[in-house]
Amino acid sequence: MEAFEFLLPLAIILLFSKLMGLGAHKCGMPAVIGMLLAGILIGVLKYIPLDWLQEALFSTQIEQVLSVMSKIGVVLIMFSAGLGTDLKKLKQTGVASVVITTFGVIVPMLLGFLVAFLFDFYTPINLSDNGGGAGEFDLLSDFFYGAILTATSVSVTVAVLKELGKLDSKVGTSIIAAAVIDDVIGIIILSVLTGFSSKGGEETGWNWFHPNAGLVIIKIVVFFIAAIALGVGLRKLFDLMERRAPHNRRVPIISLAACFLYAYCAEKFFGVADITGAYLAGILLGGTLSETPYVESKVDTMGYLIFSPIFFANIGIANITYFSEITLPFLAFGLVFVVAALAGKLFGCAAGAKLCKFSTNDSFRVGLGMMVRAEVVLICTEKGVACGLVNPAVFPFIILIILISSVLTPILLKTSYRSEIKRDRTLPPPEWKEDSNT
Repeated sequence: MEAFEFLLPLAIILLFSKLMGLGAHKCGMPAVIGMLLAGILIGVLKYIPLDWLQEALFSTQIEQVLSVMSKIGVVLIMFSAGLGTDLKKLKQTGVASVVITTFGVIVPMLLGFLVAFLFDFYTPINLSDNGGGAGEFDLLSDFFYGAILTATSVSVTVAVLKELGKLDSKVGTSIIAAAVIDDVIGIIILSVLTGFSSKGGEETGWNWFHPNAGLVIIKIVVFFIAAIALGVGLRKLFDLMERRAPHNRRVPIISLAACFLYAYCAEKFFGVADITGAYLAGILLGGTLSETPYVESKVDTMGYLIFSPIFFANIGIANITYFSEITLPFLAFGLVFVVAALAGKLFGCAAGAKLCKFSTNDSFRVGLGMMVRAEVVLICTEKGVACGLVNPAVFPFIILIILISSVLTPILLKTSYRSEIKRDRTLPPPEWKEDSNT
């Protein structure tokens, strides 16, 4: 394949992704939805029996290039997420956010695991993609389905609360801080499960007593220790560069180099997911550094200009064939899995908030705010597919989770605040209250 031949599918992906992303945004949904639908629409072209079309858009070489660019896209997304993770938020809500997150991780993970376990054990479907036959029992795969449901994305929630003037309220700050902890815990769980997965196909299944089990855990712990130690040195280097040459292009360039190095070393030497390395690099280089917003803006510009749209669109393109292969038992599993995803976060986080003495209404709002899923759940699913722990046919249901949660959350949040907003509008201004008391 000549290099210029890749330019046509690249142009089509970027154009469709932008148009569909704008359409999703106008409908009050994340642009991610539009990008996914763009990929699905492009993937439909696979069924048009024209040789020149198949060669121009779906040749093996083009798919390989798209796969590489998608990998860069997902690494940049997680690096940007790490840069935007403000650990100071944890101090503002204290124990409440930790409790909310704990319930918001445990409940959906257990529900997801239980659903996968029951369907894996009692129905003739293969929920993993490790080459086994239908109905093959794989406990590690079931755990991974549960881990997928721990992901959250509060961008939609933040936009709604900001519009309602409730972002700085007890509910708003709790949701933001809990989302930070949620991401960190979710990444750790993902790292452990992928560490136990079989990348070479020699071992499958979950076995705590496997002789390599202890080695996997040790490697994960060593990775985090080494990554944090190196991160301390990198922060000092960045502090020095900031003082000598603020807003210099060398800062985001070296930041990207650190991101890719962390991602590579995590997967290559420690058996930890590359996205974990990228996310941790973002956390270590973010936070208190004054150059963080500058670096984040450059990373977002590069990522969302080319690589991120390719990642999301490629999910739709690569998995369009699985839409037609969904069997009746897998359809039943997928729909129950969607319910578990929504109910797990809603009731789990609400229970955590209620335990911390939030009112019933505020507890419900916290659960709603944490229910939304977006790019992180896609990334976790994609990683599970790559490790052979997740059946690619689950992608339509993951898209359905994102779609339903993104639509329901703004509607229900606004409805829950309607009486309070109406009451606030009927109250006289503060100065009138003072006059009436004198």
